Amino acid sequence: MDSLDLSRWQFGITTVYHFIFVPITIGLSALVAGLQTAWVRTGKEHYLRATKFWGKLFLINFAIGVVTGIVQEFQFGMNWSNYSRFVGDIFGAPLAMEGLLAFFLESTFLGLWIFGWDRLPKRVHLATIWTAAIGTMLSAYFILAANSWMQHPVGWKMGDGRAELTSIWAVLTNSTTLVTFPHTITACFLTAGALLLAVSAWHLRKGNQEQVFRPSLRLGAWVVLIAGLGVLITGDLQARVMTEQQPMKMAAAEALYENTESASFSVFTIGSLDGKEEVWSVRIPSLLSFMATGDPSGEVEGINDLQSAYQREYGEGDYTPIVPVTYWSFRLMIGFGGLAMLVALAALWFNRGERRSTSRWLWIASIGCVAMPLLANSFGWIFTEMGRQPWTVFGLFKTDQSGSPAVSTGEAATGLIVLTLLYGVLAVIEVGLFLKYARAGAPEIPADTGDEAEDRPLAFAY
Repeated sequence: MDSLDLSRWQFGITTVYHFIFVPITIGLSALVAGLQTAWVRTGKEHYLRATKFWGKLFLINFAIGVVTGIVQEFQFGMNWSNYSRFVGDIFGAPLAMEGLLAFFLESTFLGLWIFGWDRLPKRVHLATIWTAAIGTMLSAYFILAANSWMQHPVGWKMGDGRAELTSIWAVLTNSTTLVTFPHTITACFLTAGALLLAVSAWHLRKGNQEQVFRPSLRLGAWVVLIAGLGVLITGDLQARVMTEQQPMKMAAAEALYENTESASFSVFTIGSLDGKEEVWSVRIPSLLSFMATGDPSGEVEGINDLQSAYQREYGEGDYTPIVPVTYWSFRLMIGFGGLAMLVALAALWFNRGERRSTSRWLWIASIGCVAMPLLANSFGWIFTEMGRQPWTVFGLFKTDQSGSPAVSTGEAATGLIVLTLLYGVLAVIEVGLFLKYARAGAPEIPADTGDEAEDRPLAFAY
């Protein structure tokens, strides 16, 4: 491997790792705000206990997410200097907005939420967590706007050998951003709902604090189902935009090599190692054409035809991504998301009313449900980024042009090893803290909660 390959591995590992925390933070912030709203409106103690319990887990996740996110931006300068010089004028604008506007908004009001218990009026305190939740979504929007520009560059011109920004409004209203944002946000809620479902199932299985965790389990399951439907609808819209802007990515998602009308979608395929020859498959007729064009009889362009077209437009080269990676990451993304919805539906059905499931396997599946959206999210991003290759910015700047010539193979290997080990240590810390406080259950509310409460603003975190 050369320094470019090592830099790609480093960025891939750190990005997938960081995105484990992002959807939990975004989804859980709004769910905690919703639970606190229920407490403010009804005065019921179990809502307050749930707010403090899930808020505790939210804060742990938020802290690790911030730490791992900082590394992302430094990598652009260290490992991807050519890319940064070429697109920095455009790519840096939404990232600066995220840092100066959205992140400061969420972190400031999150601080007010943490230290405002028993100090701020209830409704003012409630507004702080809602503002923080809105801040997390704004952060997502600006970052997705930057990434969407890499998928579909708009609002730019070429000047002095680099891309220059001509319209920040065009960048922020990129059609790719407008379909990617709702797809990502609904996936975040699906992830947070699965977390509620899993942790609540663990406590209910052990007979702990049913008055807190039965409502949390139902809330989590309903959020998984509703958000899952949102993911399906927005994903359908995103697939059509993707087919229009990056047809090679859609062709690689199906390993479709020739232009095909009424193209079927293979649920499962056994093929050659390079993905070029199919041995056996299970297919749904016309589904790929419907996903790509909205018409079951529509034509989907194949890899071979697109390769020839790209060579005519961009010059000689291989414009085909790694087909086995795109093919399986696309299916694993869909499969794990769908599996989480099935588990949520079963959990709701067998625990409806005053019923309580006696199935050991359902409880195990419900607890394991937390991993399913995380895996779906990870495979989704792998598909999104690997499917764009060989481009860093589609049709404009290639990955093999984007690295840092001054970074040696040894330096890139050192960075990869150090960051992987560091992130491994952070994973142990995160999992340890998460399990510790998740197992502890919802806190009891002291009788003196109110204006005369003890001066311990972080007391709810213990």
